Amino acid sequence: MNDKKLIIGITAGDCNGIGYEVILKTFADPRLAEMFTPVIYGSRKYLTYYRKELNLESVNFQLLENINSVQPKKLNLVNCVTDNEEVQPGVVTKEAGTGSLQALERATKDLLENKIDALVTAPINKDNIQAEDFRFPGHTEYLEKACGAADSLMFLVSPDLKIGVVTGHVPVAQVAEKINIEKIVSKLTLMNKSLKNDFLIRKPKIAVLGLNPHAGDNGLLGKEEIEIISPAIAKAKAEGIFAHGPYSADGFFGNGMYKNFDGVLGMYHDQGLIPFKTLSFGSGVNFTAGLPIVRTSPDHGTAYEIAGQNKADESSFRNALYSAMDILANRKLQKEISGNPLVITDKDKMGRGSYSEEERHLRGMEN
Repeated sequence: MNDKKLIIGITAGDCNGIGYEVILKTFADPRLAEMFTPVIYGSRKYLTYYRKELNLESVNFQLLENINSVQPKKLNLVNCVTDNEEVQPGVVTKEAGTGSLQALERATKDLLENKIDALVTAPINKDNIQAEDFRFPGHTEYLEKACGAADSLMFLVSPDLKIGVVTGHVPVAQVAEKINIEKIVSKLTLMNKSLKNDFLIRKPKIAVLGLNPHAGDNGLLGKEEIEIISPAIAKAKAEGIFAHGPYSADGFFGNGMYKNFDGVLGMYHDQGLIPFKTLSFGSGVNFTAGLPIVRTSPDHGTAYEIAGQNKADESSFRNALYSAMDILANRKLQKEISGNPLVITDKDKMGRGSYSEEERHLRGMEN
């Protein structure tokens, strides 16, 4: 990657959710296009519909046939979605799922061909997007396969909390059987590398949560902590990862222990996402760690219940854009400072001296 302005691709997601709304609200501030070149993958028809319905007609966009004609300093749209159906805010339709997939496939192709530098995905419906070419629980698994990666990590990140999970989009009834030593070590390895390379934390300290109540109470409430999780932590430590635990999740978050760690690894989806969204909703971002590409998304779903009502908060989507930019910059800097004893952390980067006055304003960092 050279010093040209970054091109960030944005998939519009489910047209009947809040994706188009949070995108338009974000780019109602034209200064964002000065920071990077945004390219939406979606529908001209649907974007125009929401622009009118939300009274955001001042948000202009440049229509593209393909990414090769992208216009710097403008909001660009690659019109790549079949949009024969009318928009039905809040309604789950197969057509909306088809459109979500068309946008994702086109953007992923451009990302893998290095035509865009990062991808930010607006929410999809994980059910109606299912198709012959999409048999995945979500974006994370789809992109993992597209990149040919052996594993990846769903990593929810904010300035104050970074938490990943061993099992993502799987039924709770299957969680215990899907946890093993190798999988936990793999996720810890991915988290450790991401904290170093993507967030510039030199020696990450990672907490590992138990699976059972009270982390099993010495086997009384379950033996996974004794037979699987503790051996995995020991193996990770032997490989140079500063992993600690297992901790009982309720007490760990209840007494603020998470503040003492750079990252937290939970065993299943809600164990990680409930505390994360409670503590960081609106400021948090979903990042797919462990891949050669950079993909982020807001920490919310399609929110059908408020779609089309001009109620959606764009803060998390805006932060997803900022995070993509920061991670790209951190990866580049990490290569430059490899072997240098200088310690730079994401908390340092969040300091007010790290950004211009205008960028601090855009990032909500005013006094």
